[in-house]
Amino acid sequence: MYGGWLAFAYAFTQFICSPIVGNLSDKYGRRPIILISLFAFALDYIFLALVPAIGWLFVGRVIAGLTGASMSTASAYIADISTDEDRAKNFGMIGAAFGLGFVIGPVLGGVLGHYGARVPFYVAAGLCLLNFLYGYFILPESLDKEKRREFSWQRANPIGLFKFLGRHPQISGIMAAMLLTYIGLHAVQSNWHFFTMYEFGWDGRMVGISLGFLGLLLGLVQAFLIRWTMPRFGEKKNIYYGLFFYALGLLLFAFAGQGWMMFAFLLPYSLGGLCGPAFQSVMTKNVPSNEQGELQGTLSSLVSATSIVGPPVMTGLFSYFTQKDVAFQFSGAPFVLASILMFSSLIIVYFIFKRKRERQ
Repeated sequence: MYGGWLAFAYAFTQFICSPIVGNLSDKYGRRPIILISLFAFALDYIFLALVPAIGWLFVGRVIAGLTGASMSTASAYIADISTDEDRAKNFGMIGAAFGLGFVIGPVLGGVLGHYGARVPFYVAAGLCLLNFLYGYFILPESLDKEKRREFSWQRANPIGLFKFLGRHPQISGIMAAMLLTYIGLHAVQSNWHFFTMYEFGWDGRMVGISLGFLGLLLGLVQAFLIRWTMPRFGEKKNIYYGLFFYALGLLLFAFAGQGWMMFAFLLPYSLGGLCGPAFQSVMTKNVPSNEQGELQGTLSSLVSATSIVGPPVMTGLFSYFTQKDVAFQFSGAPFVLASILMFSSLIIVYFIFKRKRERQ
């Protein structure tokens, strides 16, 4: 339950701050926002390494939510430098970067954790500082001054998310589908370690290895496979296929009887990564260049909103169905719920594209 609420603290802060950070990047450019966030992120990890009690972890996660809101700016950077032809492939590279992080991060964290629970935080702070230095000396600005716009508090708040959707109704249905998708993903993101430790007796090292394997697969899908599937099948079918494989993989996780099955079922689940860059590509094509930061801030707020709901729901569901006095014990319940959400998202996007095709 603590794990779910720590994730909530991070996500709620991102929900509030992502529109602000995204709008700031539309005014001042992407580069300064990214650099400030990276430096602050490093300081936050040092703070987390030094906290004396669990309550202070919540403070650290709030700070991390503020600095992590720069993801919207990074996505806007990709939109700035992309053409319609390579947009999905470039967003796939962000997914691949996350995948590589998931390969290295959990394994590194698991290994370093043997030397003390605070050691991984110090190493993470060092990595953030290296990232800041790389950005300071290498990263150019992507948003030309003539394409920038004035900052507006009316647009830089979570309520502005709905106003933004009101100005761009053509993407509101896609965002609704993404909402369900990202809530479903928290069955893995928030619950994987609890489920595998409970069902198969895995330790932190094995959890780290499994998440590293997942990261490797997602990285391959979004760095390489999508470059083959996108030109052949298009954005629409990549969304269909991705949501189907997410739903299938989650359902298989729920009924896995042995630990090796979780590794095997990661294969279909990782193919779900096809839908993320395709979703991004569809939406960025429908928004002007000087509103890309606002769009990505809106998307980050959406993802953060799902992270407010997802972790408490998924960890709470797992906690309830693993109690000794519950009428029906079933630790895979979060995965079943997530699979239903993925199929629901698939149905939504099918009818959206069908309606659009009929209008044409």
